[in-house]
Amino acid sequence: MKGFFRWAARERHLLYNPASELLLPRLPRRLPHHILTVADIESILNQPDLGTPSGVRDRAMLETLYSSGIRRMELVHLCLYDVDTRGGSLTVRAGKGGRDRVVPLGERAAAWLDRYLEEVRPMLITGHDEGVCFLTDFGERFEKNRLGDLVKRYVEGAGLKVIGSCHLFRHAMATHMLENGADIRYIQAILGHNDLDTTAIYTQVSIHKLKAVHANTHPARLHRLTRSPDEPPIPLEGGSEAGTQT
Repeated sequence: MKGFFRWAARERHLLYNPASELLLPRLPRRLPHHILTVADIESILNQPDLGTPSGVRDRAMLETLYSSGIRRMELVHLCLYDVDTRGGSLTVRAGKGGRDRVVPLGERAAAWLDRYLEEVRPMLITGHDEGVCFLTDFGERFEKNRLGDLVKRYVEGAGLKVIGSCHLFRHAMATHMLENGADIRYIQAILGHNDLDTTAIYTQVSIHKLKAVHANTHPARLHRLTRSPDEPPIPLEGGSEAGTQT
């Protein structure tokens, strides 16, 4: 409604915007429903049939999604001049919020992207080449729903019962990098978040990593309380032996 009234006032259908001072409550930030493990990701990446041109293309797309963390529409609009496999980077133009950014592309993803560009993409061009990086089997730009359905099939083919498709790779990339020690501000820059609070949600889904660090570093670990059978019992307050109080 705010957008509608803003448009109506701008187009002179209304004298003023009656919703200009309307304040809406902010939606709560929700944790991702499911974060794929590294093993889950590898299982999905191994689903495309590499004996077919479309399988090589799909593997390159999946690798790009996981390596760069770009959004579905950012992958759809990726052009040839946005790809620098030798330098290991992608240029995302007019991403969410209309902002451009440059994101890193890993060596493995770059290798698959090179293979697709050299061996497969020339086979998919059917007419005028608009320079779009990833083409469908009919030589067209992917539509977002078509790309989402394609990735979802590979997720299901890996035996994973999870909600989502392309965004699963974005969540996984951010979480896996944080777990391996990446600074959250670098993750923010890669994901293109304007607000650090948006990126900070991924620190909440890494609890299993925090638990492992806690178990290995906290001084009150359980093995510190173990003793051999010949060791005398530890006296507790009041002179009782360990294990005799209730």
